[in-house]
Amino acid sequence: MRRQTEPGTKSFRLHGEVLVLTEDTELVAAQLAGDSAPSVPELVRKPLCDNISTDEIIPGWCCYWYDEQLRDFAYLGLRGRKVTRGAVSAFGPQVIVSGAAKGCGSSREHAALAEKYAGVELVFARSFERIYEQNCRNIGIVTCTDFALLDALVACEELPLELFTAGANDIERAIIDLGGLFGFNRASTTASGTPAVSRFAPPRPLNAVEKVLQSRLSPRNGPPPNSVVAVGESYFVQADIRFSHEYVTPMAAEMFSLEFGAAASPVQPETCYYFQDHLSLAESVLSKRVDGTDLIGRVNTLRKRQKEFATSSQGNFIGPGQSGGSRAICHNYIVEHVAEPGDVIIGTDSHTCTAGAIGAFAFGVGATDMANAWYNREILVKVPAAIRIELRQQLRPGVCAKDVVLTLLAHPQIRGSRTLGKVLLFGGEGVAGLTVDERATLCNMAVEAGAMTALVEPDVRTHEYLAGRPQRRGIDRSELVVSDVGASYAAVVELALDAVEPMVALPGDPRNSVPLSSIHDAVAVDKVYGGSCTGGKAHDMDMYASVFARAREHGASVPTGVQAFIQVGSEDVLRYATARGYLELFAAVGVTVLPPSCGACINAGPGVSESAAEVTVSAQNRNFPGRSGPGQVYLASPYVVAATAIAGRLSSVEAMLAEASGNR
Repeated sequence: MRRQTEPGTKSFRLHGEVLVLTEDTELVAAQLAGDSAPSVPELVRKPLCDNISTDEIIPGWCCYWYDEQLRDFAYLGLRGRKVTRGAVSAFGPQVIVSGAAKGCGSSREHAALAEKYAGVELVFARSFERIYEQNCRNIGIVTCTDFALLDALVACEELPLELFTAGANDIERAIIDLGGLFGFNRASTTASGTPAVSRFAPPRPLNAVEKVLQSRLSPRNGPPPNSVVAVGESYFVQADIRFSHEYVTPMAAEMFSLEFGAAASPVQPETCYYFQDHLSLAESVLSKRVDGTDLIGRVNTLRKRQKEFATSSQGNFIGPGQSGGSRAICHNYIVEHVAEPGDVIIGTDSHTCTAGAIGAFAFGVGATDMANAWYNREILVKVPAAIRIELRQQLRPGVCAKDVVLTLLAHPQIRGSRTLGKVLLFGGEGVAGLTVDERATLCNMAVEAGAMTALVEPDVRTHEYLAGRPQRRGIDRSELVVSDVGASYAAVVELALDAVEPMVALPGDPRNSVPLSSIHDAVAVDKVYGGSCTGGKAHDMDMYASVFARAREHGASVPTGVQAFIQVGSEDVLRYATARGYLELFAAVGVTVLPPSCGACINAGPGVSESAAEVTVSAQNRNFPGRSGPGQVYLASPYVVAATAIAGRLSSVEAMLAEASGNR
């Protein structure tokens, strides 16, 4: 494949390999081995692999590297485990092809870099998840959904780059044309000026998301008078808060130094946060591996490099906690201590959207975006269309926000690719009955629906939550960020909360959500995990405790052969649980309490599976293949997680109590 160098004359010609990721992973293995696989046109006509997560493109432990060695880990986590270490880079694909929702899950730029270092220049998919596609664009990989162009390339045609970027806006096209985000910025500083200009729209009623973006536009956009942002256009927006964790900070720091100079330092460092939360308990898992000593050494290097950068740049370092683990998971800390309504918050984690519970516009980014934002506070945002979720009525006892999210993932107006790149904007009278912690769960899992982020319009409950927190300088909490009457939405979804029932996501994908009542076969469990940024909040502790207290009244506890873990999301939550006697209650029924950390959710702490035969029921947010070990992971609410821990099998609270009563 050839890419010419003069702007406007770039073209593609296929002269290398094409790797087609089919649903049948035996065919993937055959291609990589050079066996007699079908031709590319024949392979593309077969069912393609959908929903390839970044965990599958590159497993979490491979992110301990951030150099060209990443190429050896490309697709090592692909479902079916048919791809061996170094196989993709040895094959040297210049084109990779797959199905819908390519790159779902984590925001790790390591995934796109692993492909790039393996030789990939062009990625075809039926659709792309936002963060993965933006990461590809930022480092010079071209993404395309027009499979007719693939046919033309295979037929040895040379095609102009503009055909592959037909669906992009002017800014996106310029970034691709100039080889990535840094190339675009370098071109912007030359005498010829900005290589592309954003388009604006005439004044109109704005929804809450559009209002936030309009208020944070960078001066470099040059908006004309009496104009507003337009959906689908990209603008540079000034971020109020920037944060990263130890997986990504070292990579972004190296990019930052290489691009802006060794003496450069992040602007307004008081608004930058650096968390050691993902790998704070990793030793407990890594020590069991043959290569554990080497991997633990790499984890320590990541920690050291992150702390050095945070200290030298005078940012906020949120490191180890006094009780072990971390002071907090990044998302919990941002909601508890930092986020304000109307903020723009970016973090190197896809669940940055959690802060939407406060009314912030918060979303995940990759390392290149973060390095650039450290330099000038700017982040490129393609204005998303909003799907308004109107919540009606109130939840029944024993049903919570996790069930609401899993219900939405199966909703006909949400499932599939209907939410890709959009924002879920929660409103309606049902929101008022939800605590901020429950709102955080709604926003946290928006990315599992394929959305860019989610936001709950601030209300009285928001301000009551914020009342005990010091107000950040320059913030006016009296100004509510709410949608204008007459604002536009891509869709409006109404959900009656009183009709929501306990839900479960079957192993493999959070979108495999079904009512718990529909599962009639007994599902015995080996491990139960209640934690992560989704299930480790104060209100989650209330839910676990409510079930365990009733189990104790019936003389029930975690049965032999089942391991049960509850992990708090922050030291604040730990103090909350301690003050209410929850730690003693959890211990009394046989549950192990863990200090704050991302832990099992990222395959880096107690609660991970250790064999393919193990079954786990978890309160975390995603269950992609290999995400939390090789076993099968079901996702459920804190209520169901606690009931399952006592029953020893996937169970509702009612079924667990009935069984406990019968055993007395």
